[in-house]
Amino acid sequence: MDINSKENVLRAIERRHPLRVPLSYCNRDLDSSDVIGVGAGQDPAFKPACPGQSEWGFVWRSHDKTMGQPIDAPLADWDRSGCYVPPDPLARGRFDHWPDFLAANRHRFVKAGLGISGFNLATFLRGFEAFLEDFYTQRERAEHVLDLVFGFENALIDAYCAQPVDGVGFADDWGTQQNLMISPALWREVFRPRYAAQFERIHRAGKKVWFHSCGDVSAILGDLIDSGVDVLELLQPDIFGIERLASQYGGRVCFCCSVDHQRRAVSGTRDEIFDYARRLNDRLGCFDGGFIGYIEDYASLGMSEQNYQWIREAFRGLTVPAAVPSRMKA
Repeated sequence: MDINSKENVLRAIERRHPLRVPLSYCNRDLDSSDVIGVGAGQDPAFKPACPGQSEWGFVWRSHDKTMGQPIDAPLADWDRSGCYVPPDPLARGRFDHWPDFLAANRHRFVKAGLGISGFNLATFLRGFEAFLEDFYTQRERAEHVLDLVFGFENALIDAYCAQPVDGVGFADDWGTQQNLMISPALWREVFRPRYAAQFERIHRAGKKVWFHSCGDVSAILGDLIDSGVDVLELLQPDIFGIERLASQYGGRVCFCCSVDHQRRAVSGTRDEIFDYARRLNDRLGCFDGGFIGYIEDYASLGMSEQNYQWIREAFRGLTVPAAVPSRMKA
């Protein structure tokens, strides 16, 4: 039976016996990817006041090959917040590139991305420390910033879901190396309802929810799944433990995982990389699916070209594991 990339990814997400392990490439070799991303373009009318300035007003500053750090938070001085105007999510020209892109990628799973979203974007607007302090000293300020961000995103989500895309992608890093950046209780009070409403918008349109988050987000994995996440993209599996992810959440969500970017992907030998890819697939993908391999060139973190090619080879060589009997899935 011959199926296209889109159908195979959907089978993995829905745990309907994919015929092969789907792969999601990030920043090169995209012709080999079963998943392809598209997003809203910049408002053609926007004219940055300085190099690196975003439409939201903060500025990207980089001294290396990474994306850099946001500086010059536009809402740092709250006295000027009343004059702040967020970008128009539906500005004319944002989607001019979509028709040709969608036509060329009908056979692949198209993920419409929000870019850096939610909490992360809110910290860029207010400043990280000030935004967190607002939750405890000036809650209405934090809520106002979140309303700006989530209002923008909700308009994009509706525009995305009106198009023939297959899912909507979030990129909201919540974890440090040890835990969440805020207490789980505060997260559940403030953020879970907002995410749940967004996920419902997406599901109502028949699309999938794809959620990326770096760091140790163990405390909220169950919340994200219960709120409607279909694919959890976790690029540091060592933080959680592959076996722990499988035992606690396997069969409840589809995982999109890389060879751990902080360890094996950068410093691993060929045998270690191949073994790691097999463990990911065998433990997370044995629920009639439930696993997508993630591949990214991370030279900025020290990944060699050789390791990148080994990772590609390792994931391409995987076969879908036999399904675990139902009584063992818990």
